[in-house]
Amino acid sequence: MNQSILFNDDLTFDSQEDAWRLTGQIAGQRIIIYFHSVQLKQLAEIDNCTKYDLEEITELWLESNELEGDTLHIDV
Repeated sequence: MNQSILFNDDLTFDSQEDAWRLTGQIAGQRIIIYFHSVQLKQLAEIDNCTKYDLEEITELWLESNELEGDTLHIDV
């Protein structure tokens, strides 16, 4: 599936989900993406390079999988 996603610049750590959280838009639908990783949890902040890597991981996931709902959990 070839879906275009627009990422917002709001990468933050969500303590309730115990994961980094990023929002985006696909075909007008707002989605929330959670990145679960032991290594990422240890970071106080994420630099732009890692953020772009997470965006690419999300795009690759969307190419191979069908989005159901408005929340996506990715194990990195």
